Amino acid sequence: MEPALIGKLIGQGKIDPVSASPDVLDAARSGDAEAFERLVGPYRGELLAHCYRMLGSFHDAEDAVQESLVRAWRSVGGLDDRGFVRAWLYKIATNRCLTTLERNSRRELPFDVLPGTPDTEISWLEPYPGQSPETTYLARESVELAFVAALQRLSALQRAVLILREVLGFSAAEVAGQLDTSTASVNSALQRARKVIDISGVTQQSVLRDLGPDGAEEIVTRWINAWQAGDVDAIVTMLTDDARYSMPPLHEWYHGPDAIRVFLTEGPLRSRWRFLPTSANGQLAFGTYLWDDDAGAYLPGGLDVLTIHNGRVAQIVAFLSADLTKYGLPASLPA
Repeated sequence: MEPALIGKLIGQGKIDPVSASPDVLDAARSGDAEAFERLVGPYRGELLAHCYRMLGSFHDAEDAVQESLVRAWRSVGGLDDRGFVRAWLYKIATNRCLTTLERNSRRELPFDVLPGTPDTEISWLEPYPGQSPETTYLARESVELAFVAALQRLSALQRAVLILREVLGFSAAEVAGQLDTSTASVNSALQRARKVIDISGVTQQSVLRDLGPDGAEEIVTRWINAWQAGDVDAIVTMLTDDARYSMPPLHEWYHGPDAIRVFLTEGPLRSRWRFLPTSANGQLAFGTYLWDDDAGAYLPGGLDVLTIHNGRVAQIVAFLSADLTKYGLPASLPA
């Protein structure tokens, strides 16, 4: 088999990259820490994306992956000779997430909101830094913000089944084994989840892919210039007719250019801003910096994640407490 085809099948989960490495598997089962890292290392990125989709919180996802790998290390001696490491790790990570959701029962229940409230108005929702190569080579994997937010409306079991079946492509029988349940239960949970989320309509809204580099650069330049000039007309002109602006964990949100105009005029645009472009959830994002007289510098004001439709801004989700250094941005900007 050609190396390129092998790599593609590994990326799609059709072949486990360590299943053909019995020496590594044997060494890991014997307690060799370096061999264990070689065994699980290729999956860290996709496991982090998986736990993030399950939990909606990047911080909680990091903890879940760390705890999962500790459990994997303790139980690697029981991994059978077939060496299906990927499925084994997903079973551990998924059940770790289910335990977290059970502990935080508020996250297990569908999100109870007023009609019209955006899914992104979920108190624990956090952005996902960039989009690493590990989260792009799986053909149907998505960490798009709107999708992750919508997942939080599902029960814990429905969420796990939908992700494992529809996003990661595991069979119903494999998912039943991972969740220690029946195939019938998996199929039932999937049907219920599909009534809430239409997976066929979920795509990664990569502005670079949709617009190309020139179109993306134009949006970045116009958005930065408008905000830094305090030009509300220029900002509103870039919005879609049904644009939304939300600021989790705050409950305030604004729908439509007119409402957003009033909010910006009476609030944020009274201050001086600097914006730096970055990426979050595979989408265009900006680190925002607010002028502080006492510090004599621009200090972090949050991370704005944008959803782009047909070259216009359809949604702005401003994460006010985001750590901008996680997105490759400085902790502050000088005057």
